[in-house]
Amino acid sequence: MKTATAAMTANSSAPIISVCGVNKTYAGGFQALKKIDLDIKRGEIFALLGPNGAGKTTLISLICGIVKATSGTIIADGHDIMRDYRAARATIGLVPQELHTDAFESVWATVKFSRGLFGKAPDAAYLEKVLRDLSLWDKRNAKIMTLSGGMKRRVLIAKALAHEPTILFLDEPSAGVDVELRHDMWRMVRTLRAQGTTIILTTHYIEEAEDMADRIGVISKGELIVVEDKAVLMRKLGKKQLTLTLRRPMTGIPAGLSAWPLVLSDDGHALVYSFDAQEDETGIADLLRTLGEHGIEFKDLRSRESSLEDIFVSLVHRPKGTQE
Repeated sequence: MKTATAAMTANSSAPIISVCGVNKTYAGGFQALKKIDLDIKRGEIFALLGPNGAGKTTLISLICGIVKATSGTIIADGHDIMRDYRAARATIGLVPQELHTDAFESVWATVKFSRGLFGKAPDAAYLEKVLRDLSLWDKRNAKIMTLSGGMKRRVLIAKALAHEPTILFLDEPSAGVDVELRHDMWRMVRTLRAQGTTIILTTHYIEEAEDMADRIGVISKGELIVVEDKAVLMRKLGKKQLTLTLRRPMTGIPAGLSAWPLVLSDDGHALVYSFDAQEDETGIADLLRTLGEHGIEFKDLRSRESSLEDIFVSLVHRPKGTQE
């Protein structure tokens, strides 16, 4: 008979990470996390966004078992992170923000050690592939202290992958790295996801989350304020904006147009109409017809959709209790 843990691990439909009722209060009374409930799906790329100090790194540290939760439970690939730490941690690879490396070790020695640390049998072919994928193979015998900052970041990724984890955390992986590494890293992330690895990333480069993630979580002041499929989030909370360049400048918007959410530019040369992304676009045709009835002519129009960054900013600055 399978144990409950084994059954959960075998069930691919179960979330690979389950965070339930987690709170974290540090000495002195600072509450870094407040009742976090979060399920992360097996094989997805999940982006955790939030301003500095919001609790992103604390949440990652709790899931990885680096920090102990004040209350609540965390399950990683079927293992309770506190009661079965070694088994849970063996499923996780972590690329931290800080460049902590074994400065006097060679690249090869440090990734080989990382693999053995988790009880994995030696596999030179696998480690070679990881180093080649990260453009580190030519540096395998170099001492880490001699590498550039970008190369040291690559070593951290190689260490995190050395034991073939099913879950990979990338905590601000693009911070301070060159464009080439960023492209290499995201190419590898896509490959890992295709192979079934679950990726959780935090990033200040919101365009990367917009490009890479399947789902988005936004955390602010220790609270998880939204978790949603990326496409659904952008459809629900996104805005569209239509800018009409006028043939003749206006000094004000006629009273007959007060029902429309129009804003006149400071120089009077443009009207801006904002509407929900999910709104029926026949409303635009009605607006243009109404403008014509008021003798307002335009010579150009252009539209713009909200980016994920726009939505993120609106969420973290929205008054508490008004999230949709």
